Amino acid sequence: MRKIFLLLFFIPFAVSAQKDSTIVNLSNPHATFFTHLYFLQPDSYQPKKSAKTIFGLSEKEAIKKAIKIKKILDGKGLYVDLDKVPTNPNFKDTIKFASFERFTPFPDRMPQIYVEKIGEKWFYSKETVQRIDGLYDEVFPWYIQKIQNIVPEFGHKKIFEIEYWQLFTLFIFVLLAVVLFYLFRKITFYILHRVQLRLTKTTNIGIDEYLKKLARPISLLIAFSFIAKFFPSLQFSLEANTWVFLFIDIAEIVFWTYVFLSLVHVAMKLYGVFTQRTHNRLDDQLMPILHNFFIGLVIVIGFLRLISLFGVDTTTILAGATIGGLAVALASQDTVKNLIGTIMIFLDKPFHIEDWIEAGEVVGTVEKVGFRSTSVRAADTSVYQIPNSKLSEIVINNKGLRLFRRYNTSLGLRYDTPPELIEAFVQGVREIIIAHPETRSESYNVEFTGFGDSALLVMVNVYFKSLAWGIEQSSKHRLHIAIVKLAKELGVDFAFPSTTVTIENFPEKKGLNPKYDTNKERIDAAIAKTLLDFKNDKLDKNRSIE
Repeated sequence: MRKIFLLLFFIPFAVSAQKDSTIVNLSNPHATFFTHLYFLQPDSYQPKKSAKTIFGLSEKEAIKKAIKIKKILDGKGLYVDLDKVPTNPNFKDTIKFASFERFTPFPDRMPQIYVEKIGEKWFYSKETVQRIDGLYDEVFPWYIQKIQNIVPEFGHKKIFEIEYWQLFTLFIFVLLAVVLFYLFRKITFYILHRVQLRLTKTTNIGIDEYLKKLARPISLLIAFSFIAKFFPSLQFSLEANTWVFLFIDIAEIVFWTYVFLSLVHVAMKLYGVFTQRTHNRLDDQLMPILHNFFIGLVIVIGFLRLISLFGVDTTTILAGATIGGLAVALASQDTVKNLIGTIMIFLDKPFHIEDWIEAGEVVGTVEKVGFRSTSVRAADTSVYQIPNSKLSEIVINNKGLRLFRRYNTSLGLRYDTPPELIEAFVQGVREIIIAHPETRSESYNVEFTGFGDSALLVMVNVYFKSLAWGIEQSSKHRLHIAIVKLAKELGVDFAFPSTTVTIENFPEKKGLNPKYDTNKERIDAAIAKTLLDFKNDKLDKNRSIE
């Protein structure tokens, strides 16, 4: 009986000793977090020991602060993975605060809560202690306590470990979130539409469709933010909060990615509206390249943010990608050179799409500027692919940037042409140029410029208005035909390389030299007839086009 009494007497002390076997350890960040959280668990609840992690406060105040920190972490679903907390007593945050001995377990979601080294021990920082009351009021608003006080006893009954009042309040929050979604979707679309009108000064149905798609995820983000703000106040368990906030974080990243993808589409649509107002056709080619680049960038960033939720260190991935990218760049220097050449082409803009260029041995029309090469279609319709690295270095003669197409030629008249007919021929060509609809009548030159080996040289220098190669050739054709008709009406012959031998004419034999009629009235009539035929030919062509 005595042994049983002694056994019953010492059992409480044995349990107490076992309970106190875990000592308070504040030697490193891991020990501090373990001490704080371990002594607030139901089976090891000793708030006085947990309060040791709070520096500079009375025991009573320190206990309140420690309990509030634990509730905030639980309410936000922030599970402290002690395996990832450093055990180094001299740990320094090398990411944000390289010169400070501090550790923040949740730098993105809860940067206000962190521990720091004070003396030789680690405590919750003074900033954390000062802000903890405000953070607690944000996570657990005043009305939650009011709701709990007015909830009848029936409301505290549980189903699947969840009280009825929690389910009812959650239903109310979800219903409010749905109302907010539909309300803000209309408001967001209205704001975006007004901004689009201010930027483009016009209504574009295609842009409005993208704006409607953009308003939807923005409204969903607002609804999820509402749930994320008020869900901790329902006081679910840490496990439930962890899963709920993980789902909310994933949804927010997905919706933000969708928002930025929609923004890229809208921005490209707006960019397309502006490019239509400019004559720079290279901008039209730049639009799909920029579109694909920004789409890829948004997807990559969204993917990195998503995998970071599952504990993947994105800095390691970026570092590996950088090293791998450097290795690939070294192995494919030509590709990198071409990419740099592409950038330089879009920056310098030496030509535009559909410009006629001369680039070394290649002559033709620019059809497409890609990441690696530029497509140039020659006059025979064959296509040249010129590497952009080479194209950015060689001399480019961009005939597409000319204000007008210059045409210069020399007409050779026979040496025996009378001066009167030379003068009449020159005057007639001038009037043909003035009457030509595709030439600049205010800028031309038609002059008797010299004596060739076999001909008297008449220079014709004229500018065509159209920059299109096909229209230029058609304009030359009409000009040439009119000049030939003028020469025929005047009786003027064009010379060709020849050698003239002068011999004495035999009696009753005629020479081969042509007989020129220099009668002024006949000359004027010939010029007038040629101009009338040219103008009538122009009217006939215009009627056929109509």
